[in-house]
Amino acid sequence: MIAKCSSKMFLLLTQNFKYYLSCLYYYIHPAVKWFLRRTTGLCELQRICYGAPEGAPRNFSVERSLLQSRSKEIQAAVAYLNRTSKERQFKGNKLEFALQYIVETVLVVKKINALAHPKFPILLRQSVEVVWGYNQLEQEIVCLAGTHFDSSNKDHEAKLMELWSLLKPDAPLRSRVTKQWQEIGFQGTDPKTDFRGMGVLGLENLLYFASKYNSSAKQVLAHSHHPQFGYAFAIVGINLTSMAYHLMTEKFAKTHMYNVCSKLPSIDSFHLLYCYLFVEFDKFWIQARPKDIMEFSHIRENFETKIRKILSSNQRAAFKVQVSNDLSI
Repeated sequence: MIAKCSSKMFLLLTQNFKYYLSCLYYYIHPAVKWFLRRTTGLCELQRICYGAPEGAPRNFSVERSLLQSRSKEIQAAVAYLNRTSKERQFKGNKLEFALQYIVETVLVVKKINALAHPKFPILLRQSVEVVWGYNQLEQEIVCLAGTHFDSSNKDHEAKLMELWSLLKPDAPLRSRVTKQWQEIGFQGTDPKTDFRGMGVLGLENLLYFASKYNSSAKQVLAHSHHPQFGYAFAIVGINLTSMAYHLMTEKFAKTHMYNVCSKLPSIDSFHLLYCYLFVEFDKFWIQARPKDIMEFSHIRENFETKIRKILSSNQRAAFKVQVSNDLSI
């Protein structure tokens, strides 16, 4: 009982401390910004763009500064960025207009001479493109995950057939509905039922992995057939799509994306993150030496915890697929 009370008291004190700290920051931060502006001759965004390392450290700081701005003009420009990216219109002419809008607004509000600071608009523009490009990419994957696989859709069916051809080029399908699908890790005779959780996003991920890293995908597929450490390749792949999806929507993937993308993040950026997760999970699974597939949930949870910890504790974290030719277990 005493231990429980102490724990609750500690949690309450921690929450109160965070609240008062945030209040203190809210009132003191403007004064600190004013002091630094007077002493350095640079506004906060200039100090960030010139002083913060490129990638996540700079992009996170630019994002925070713009979102916390008390200028009504900057708030209006940020609202336009939010609306444009949410509607997935952050591209083409609208992308160009949005970037020009926020940069020119900052220059006017902060009274920055672009001729005296030619590098600043370029750096600010790059960060804004990546930050709000992430928001747009998040909307795109949410849309794909919500799009059900439709066997009457020729495009969906063509991609499913391509997936089989890439993974099993020497074994043609005998029919559309067949137990052969289990050879690449689907549960039954028709894969469409396995895509329910992540929609066509699961198929798009698997297809990208099988095409972009064909030898690695075949290697992972071979590992999935191991008599002791085997698992259902496609089902695990769709499960990893869910992991990547939640890393994106819960913002953990920002660190990775902010470091690897120098311009507008695309769906390929998400697919590459997925490929990394699949290759690394396969290694993680084998190293865990599971007794059987019943250990999957526990091992997957440990793997996801590891990934989230890396992304939340290291602002320089950036994942890259490590291709290996070693097929041994």
